[in-house]
Amino acid sequence: MPRVAHIFRALKKRLPMEPLLVANLVENHGVEGCAHARPNGARQVLLVDLETLSAMNLQPGIIRENITTEGLNVNGLAPGQRLRVGQTLLEVSMVCTPCDQLEKVRPGLRRELYGRRGMLCRVIEGGTIVPCDSIERV
Repeated sequence: MPRVAHIFRALKKRLPMEPLLVANLVENHGVEGCAHARPNGARQVLLVDLETLSAMNLQPGIIRENITTEGLNVNGLAPGQRLRVGQTLLEVSMVCTPCDQLEKVRPGLRRELYGRRGMLCRVIEGGTIVPCDSIERV
């Protein structure tokens, strides 16, 4: 069964992501305390799968995802797909397009991640999540 492998938030933009053992996802906002949360927007939570990171020799959190999944092909999700993650309900809103910030991780990474950068989601129902929470398609 797909699960949450890691959870992260950015206390400030462009600073390294902070790993979390517990996160509160706020309805129509994002991860509480994350500088990337977007109230009323489509870019509230970024999902990236561990399998993609491992295949590209990248550590969880390095490409600034909020939730690293395991056992879920995040890049295969379609906009509108809903996911029950722990106590929360997320809705996939769009593909996350690789940005120039990825070049600071590794030259050429932006191009390497095209089509594999993960999916952005909106928080439909807020709640608490922890690593090992299950992820179910709704």
